[in-house]
Amino acid sequence: MTQPRHFIDLWKLDGPTLRVILEDAKARKAARAGWGKGKVDADAPADGRVLAMIFQKNSTRTRFSFDAAIRQLGGSGIISTANDMQLGRGETIEDTARVLSRMVDAVMIRANSHADVERFAQVSTVPVINGLTDKSHPCQVIADLLTIEEHRGDIGGKTIAWVGDGNNMCSSFIHAAPLLGFKLNIACPAIYHPDLIDLARAQELQGQITLTDDPKAAVRGADVVAADTWVSMGDTDHDERLAALEPYQVDDALMDLSHNGVFLHCLPAHRGEEVTDAVLDGPRSLAWDEAENRIHAQKSVLAWCFGAIGQGGG
Repeated sequence: MTQPRHFIDLWKLDGPTLRVILEDAKARKAARAGWGKGKVDADAPADGRVLAMIFQKNSTRTRFSFDAAIRQLGGSGIISTANDMQLGRGETIEDTARVLSRMVDAVMIRANSHADVERFAQVSTVPVINGLTDKSHPCQVIADLLTIEEHRGDIGGKTIAWVGDGNNMCSSFIHAAPLLGFKLNIACPAIYHPDLIDLARAQELQGQITLTDDPKAAVRGADVVAADTWVSMGDTDHDERLAALEPYQVDDALMDLSHNGVFLHCLPAHRGEEVTDAVLDGPRSLAWDEAENRIHAQKSVLAWCFGAIGQGGG
């Protein structure tokens, strides 16, 4: 049996494959100009296919964008929370994966634990997509890269400054940097640094990644400044996080140090914490394009998982 194409982490892809997904997303978005949001893409690569969407965490953008994505590809979706399923009553992840593999054509999981997604994928005979875990958020970073290239051209050689918590989003940027040849400056307090395994892996791939505790040093000369909420769902150290990360707020003064930089935020934003209203609502913010691009990016992730677009440009 042919092994399914899982989409778990960007580091498990190669640069040409990531580029194929990005270019397909650009083409699909351009082809839909002026269309209603419910119209199906001309090639309908998911015609007759069903996507299961399982949520262990609350979601707005992931939920609506994946539902819209599978419909625009000609397929259909089934949305469920883990508590609605027997998973919530003790059925194993492996048994759930075996059953759903007989009922649907792909499974997207937004999970509390990255290990849960990996366990599901090990057993599943249909593609499994990481919709977000505590370790990474690859679908969001595909959308971010799409947004950057729409506004600033090829990401290769450009500099992204990540400011704040070295969280799952930061990890997926670390995964992508050596694959597409962009520089990544990470500014975070030492207590909230990125995963050391991710940094070591990127170094092995000759990734150009700089780690500092100085947000000004990270942003100076950068083409893109990216941030995320300081307190994620499930974090219990709320007050400690706010105190440690307060110097990492993105405001106009920090943005002014960039190289005519644009601002990204995957949302939801905690206004007045990681970013000011002036930046998020200002002309340098691409957050709203970024949110829309979740649909287009995930359509191409699905198309790749279904084999409708090639591996490494094939």
